[in-house]
Amino acid sequence: MDSRSNQNKSNNNSAGQSPSSSNYSIKIPASAWKTLVILSCLATMVMYAETMLIPAIPDLIREFHVSYSMSSWILTAYLITGAVMTPIAGKLSDVYGKKRIMLLIMIIYAIGVSIAGFANNIYSLMFARAIQGIGMAMFPIAFGIIRDNFPRQKLSIGQGVISSMFASGAVIGLSVGGAIIKQYGWQATFFTIIPIAIVLLIVVSRFIRVTEEREVHKVRQDQKQLGVELKYKRFEPTDKEKTNSKAKRRSGVDIKGAVTLATAVTSFLLVLTYLETGNGRQTSTSLLQTTIFLVIGIISLALFIVLENRSANPLVDFKLVLHRTVLPANLIIMIVGFSMFTVFQTIPILVRNPPPLGFGEDAVSTGGIQLPFALILLIFGPTSGFIISKIGSMKPVIAGTFITSAGFFGLFMFHSTPLSISANLVILSTGLSLTNVGAMNVTILSTPRQFMGISLGTSMLMRIIGAAVGPALAGMYMQSDQSILKVNGIVQYFPSADSYNLIFLTATAISILSIGLAIILRRRGIKLAIPNVL
Repeated sequence: MDSRSNQNKSNNNSAGQSPSSSNYSIKIPASAWKTLVILSCLATMVMYAETMLIPAIPDLIREFHVSYSMSSWILTAYLITGAVMTPIAGKLSDVYGKKRIMLLIMIIYAIGVSIAGFANNIYSLMFARAIQGIGMAMFPIAFGIIRDNFPRQKLSIGQGVISSMFASGAVIGLSVGGAIIKQYGWQATFFTIIPIAIVLLIVVSRFIRVTEEREVHKVRQDQKQLGVELKYKRFEPTDKEKTNSKAKRRSGVDIKGAVTLATAVTSFLLVLTYLETGNGRQTSTSLLQTTIFLVIGIISLALFIVLENRSANPLVDFKLVLHRTVLPANLIIMIVGFSMFTVFQTIPILVRNPPPLGFGEDAVSTGGIQLPFALILLIFGPTSGFIISKIGSMKPVIAGTFITSAGFFGLFMFHSTPLSISANLVILSTGLSLTNVGAMNVTILSTPRQFMGISLGTSMLMRIIGAAVGPALAGMYMQSDQSILKVNGIVQYFPSADSYNLIFLTATAISILSIGLAIILRRRGIKLAIPNVL
């Protein structure tokens, strides 16, 4: 009885309930820091590319004469290709090598950015953004490289630093992007990225060193060093899988799974786009379109599940996804994505629309109001990593979900002034930082090394799906509930105050759901038999 009690106590401590004293003596190699700096610059560039365009969303609505629902596709088109390509890239990185696939994705990303600067209508912009979205697939690979270079007990530090660099890119994008848009137009924002993308492509090619570890005995050596016996046999490769590793490396990716996934995600988002009930816009034609896309989405999702369960090389490994620890962690990550991109879609429109339905500010002021959101992410990204490395993941995850819910509730109650919005965005970003780094750390440490690429790809897929739903849902609310306002003698429709209330109330409810998931994750984590999982 005493022996079992001591063993359970040891497991609970290593599961993130209290820090291990040995963690403090572990050194992070200089080569790992160099790799982290380069990959952090990559994260900064991509997030800069995303946030620099956000203050221009109201300009794009007017210039291209599109609805608020359609405007969400400026973000969503990017996210859908990212959602599809992320697990594919994770799989390809496991098969062909992380660095090789990352360089290929970076080249495609640079092409997409270049095309976007010449877009002259909403469809050409969406096409360019779709190509650009493939670049999101580089980040599960980046997290995998960090996992290979950092000591296991210090992984949360690397995750936190990269997360903070996403935030630094947002800081630059919101502050610089608004000024560029005001002075030179939104197209110029894309042209500023091209030289940065080329330089980083060269740097990654020359200075990133990746040790590809495909052999099972290396994984088992890691487990032996940690004093761990992996008890989830379904994660263990079979003898047949070991002997056929070369054949697997030559096998193609799951194209059928990719097509059905893309169809399902796109169809469900189009359902939100066509749910326009305000101002008499819900016609019999749009109702028929909504129904068609809903049916297509359901059929595609069912077909995707069937294909993945039968595929020898699935895009998404449902055995891994449905793991008792990985599933709630990934759902929390999905809610984080939903929360962030709901803010990116909603706040610029609220700030730039004319009073009394908005604040009537310009692009520079729009970036300034959202700047505290990015600054707190910048501060709390690495801070969350260090906190988690010392006290484990679960307490920060639970605290983060509570703080996120409080931030959205604050936006629901108080969003009538720029100051109240900035203050609540500070609270929100604090919670998102703790939640994101902690949940991602849970996923990484719960996954055996040989499955890391597909696991991280799936986690990023969940986050991107959440991020795609956020703008689409916000756009639907803004299009469905509008008020009439005369601007310069012209009668126009703008989102009403109730539409913003619905957006923030929905985000609050979904954030409360993440609290329940965090509690479930904590209860399941305590019972895990794998040390250092949390």
